[in-house]
Amino acid sequence: MHWPNPGVGAAAVVRDEAGRVLLVRRAEGATQAGRWSVPAGFVDCGEEIRAAARRELQEETGLVAEIGEVLQVATNFHDPAKPTVGVWFAAQVIGGTLRAGDDADAAGYFALDDLPDLAFPTDVMLLARLRANVGGA
Repeated sequence: MHWPNPGVGAAAVVRDEAGRVLLVRRAEGATQAGRWSVPAGFVDCGEEIRAAARRELQEETGLVAEIGEVLQVATNFHDPAKPTVGVWFAAQVIGGTLRAGDDADAAGYFALDDLPDLAFPTDVMLLARLRANVGGA
């Protein structure tokens, strides 16, 4: 018997000294191409979830980070055929050079009150919470 359980995703939320959040623009061929999202991706079989957040951040942005506290856990229904449960972690950059890669074609920091067109409702929800909590993660 096959159980259609959701996949698990991990996201790394990086903020700079000015409080801006790091986002990536989704490349052609990716879900929601041309729109922006928090760096994230699926947790591989056997992979620890914080390691997945760290890996996805490095693949999509070139940055290396320490992964910290959980900021949000939410179910993603943006693709009804493939629901996921996502975990967004606070992340502190410790190395690397900012450059877009993997399924992102651009990466940059954005003020919480001046965000680009976002790809996923769960990112919208998280960033709205961070905006409401000026001293947030």
